[in-house]
Amino acid sequence: MIRMIRAGICAVIPMLLLQAAAADWPRPPVGEATAATRAAQAEVAERLPLDDPNDFELATRGFVAAIEGDVIRNEDGSVAWDLDAFAFLDGDAPDTVNPSLWRQSRLNVIHGLFEVTDGIWQIRGYDLAVMTLIRGETGWIVVDPLTTPAPAAAGLALANEHLGERPVTAVIYTHSHGDHFGGVRGVIDDAQVAAGAVEVIGPHGFTREAVSENLLAGNYMSRRVAFQFGTQLAPGPKGHVGTGLGQLLSVGNIGLVAPTREIAATGETLVIDGVTFEFMDAADTEAPAELVFYLPEFKALCTAEVVTRVFHNILTPRGAKVRDALRWSQVIDDMLVRYGDEAEVLFASHHWPTWGSDDVARLLRNQRDRYRHVHDQTVRLANHGHTMHTIAERLEDPPFAREDFSVRDYYGTLNHNSKAVFQHYFGWWDGVPANYHPLPPVEQAKRYVQFMGGPESALAQAIESFEAGEYRWAATVFNHLVFADSRNEAARAWLAASYEQMGFQAESGAWRNYFLAAAHELREGISRDSEVGVGNLEFLRAVPTADLFDALAVRFDPARFEHEPAEILFLFPDRDEAMTVDVTRAVAFPRSGRTASPAATVEMDRALFDLLLMGEAELPPLLEAGRVRVIGNGGAVAAFLAALDQFDYWFDVVTPGE
Repeated sequence: MIRMIRAGICAVIPMLLLQAAAADWPRPPVGEATAATRAAQAEVAERLPLDDPNDFELATRGFVAAIEGDVIRNEDGSVAWDLDAFAFLDGDAPDTVNPSLWRQSRLNVIHGLFEVTDGIWQIRGYDLAVMTLIRGETGWIVVDPLTTPAPAAAGLALANEHLGERPVTAVIYTHSHGDHFGGVRGVIDDAQVAAGAVEVIGPHGFTREAVSENLLAGNYMSRRVAFQFGTQLAPGPKGHVGTGLGQLLSVGNIGLVAPTREIAATGETLVIDGVTFEFMDAADTEAPAELVFYLPEFKALCTAEVVTRVFHNILTPRGAKVRDALRWSQVIDDMLVRYGDEAEVLFASHHWPTWGSDDVARLLRNQRDRYRHVHDQTVRLANHGHTMHTIAERLEDPPFAREDFSVRDYYGTLNHNSKAVFQHYFGWWDGVPANYHPLPPVEQAKRYVQFMGGPESALAQAIESFEAGEYRWAATVFNHLVFADSRNEAARAWLAASYEQMGFQAESGAWRNYFLAAAHELREGISRDSEVGVGNLEFLRAVPTADLFDALAVRFDPARFEHEPAEILFLFPDRDEAMTVDVTRAVAFPRSGRTASPAATVEMDRALFDLLLMGEAELPPLLEAGRVRVIGNGGAVAAFLAALDQFDYWFDVVTPGE
């Protein structure tokens, strides 16, 4: 007992000392730009032609009407989109926002229904992405129906009101990211698809890639999405001002209607509701599954998200498969060669169009060269023996990026994209042996702090660096202090202040959001009270059964499987499907089809299985009612289900996890 009391006292004393020490340290600035940040903002304003009105003229061209009121609501009454939240984006940039990003955000909040050319309109400013409506012979061809149903439905209603009501005859997904398909149930329903009234078209590999991001890697990626898009930040000059690619994601349930047709890897020419589409394959550029298309009757080129008005991410802060910058530049060049002299308008899945063949060609050429430049120069310097970090610091923007706002670092950045190119060719490791098998972050941090002379010495030195405007280095040291002891309140406060200044200075909306979200969590903690669902039933029911079981396999924890290895057969009569799961002491390996001698057979409708996975139904009552049948070794089934993890969305990111 005495030993336990002493251990408790020894655990409490360091905490008390840190808290006492924290009270003695100077308090960092909160929510205000330092002198160094103000100087950095002034330098940007001096260097760039921020008063150029051309983009504002283009972004307002063709305005037809806006949705009445500033709020779009979901069916349950919750807010899907609130335009009034960004009313502060007016006038000159405050010191807490990079003036170039401020300009981009002011452009992105321009909203309404806009005519692109006779027969093509866009709904802009009501979600992160843009929804395009193409007039067919009998109805609307909808391209990229936004993130959630409510804004998509409101946008379609706006078009029907002002342009004449027409049914939706086709939906085209340009690529496999949720902000381009998640709102599909706001414009069509399953019955229309089943009846053959609506065709749903996507690039080859669309369903596999959509499932990969939203189910296989969904929990981890969604957590980091909250940082990249600043979903926990309040809109305002000290918080969320936009992402660069758009303002933010609308709020609601992401749905999915699986494509009825996927465009081949070679591209195809199709006539859809009387409109000719010349499709080009753009896979492995901005998304693993992506297409672009040309409309010869309209002389209009849709560049999807391959060409927008930003320098995009070659590797996103949320995490995704690293993209191929060389392939990206080649696809843009292919568009330039095929259509650069012919296209009279270019529109994309984000931002506003470009009109005039000369300006279309210029945009394509500069975008092409932006991706080719970061690719070629990164690989060139790597072949000289430089590592990813030294390359990223050496590279400078090409001359045209200092004049062309459409290729600036509003979303991706030259620094981050250079590292992504390095990763694409050489992996995560920079080749330095000491970096190949380093200590894990917490143990490493403790050693660093010890070598710096202890927590107080390290803190004092880092504060000096902060006050000198060296926020990147200060953040590194403060982060070591926090990972060495997450209870060090002074270090947490100064780390938050460092992140905040880095966010204030960032031209990239994604960088700003990530840094400010990190500062918010350090100051306020993680709000673990609210539950965040990564999936939903509307999405799940469109997922192919084989892909769904792959997602279950990554939830399997072998240490919790208390049973002998067994093969379990799942039968889904409503879909006439069978899945075998070979459960061993290492994996739960799924394969389509029946096994000859299963240890157990589970039979139920796939629709019921979806409800079980979403927690909207429970197994015992279903077994008792005969809606689920288990034949054979029920213990093997119970052991398999008991070994499936439930992921916690609110895991630690900016502080060491448990």
